Amino acid sequence: MTSSFFTYDRAKVLQALRFHFFSRSEIKIMIIVVNVFAITSAILYFLKKIDPLAFLLSSALWFSLMIAFWIVLPGIIYRRATTFKDRFRVSFEQQHLFLENERGSKSWPWKDFSDFVESAGFFHLYFNSRAFFLVPKSAFPSENLQEIRKFLRQKIKK
Repeated sequence: MTSSFFTYDRAKVLQALRFHFFSRSEIKIMIIVVNVFAITSAILYFLKKIDPLAFLLSSALWFSLMIAFWIVLPGIIYRRATTFKDRFRVSFEQQHLFLENERGSKSWPWKDFSDFVESAGFFHLYFNSRAFFLVPKSAFPSENLQEIRKFLRQKIKK
């Protein structure tokens, strides 16, 4: 299965990066802990048990974490990665994934991938828990998406 040439849409890539961050278990746990801390400080503040400063600090912590994971980190990754500025064509072949652009090509055997996750606009093909490649669904005809899902499940074993 070969895609047409595609480029990355900035807004969709940022959303896919957010999806990646918020799907990580350590980030989920940290956000839960910060939310519990913020809610507890709000309750204690309204019960007049703590100073407004403690409530303000917990709120600032919550806002700064959300801004970091929602805006700053995806933006930094998008700006630094030259991958998102190129045009590519990807081929899902029996033995490997083949990626090409105007400057060259690269292939990876399927055993190099540890996992794949599907988000709204992309297939996230993971090499490990931190390194992954985004393949936009829009690069393929919509009638082939079910076939691609089945193929990826078959080739990438969790």
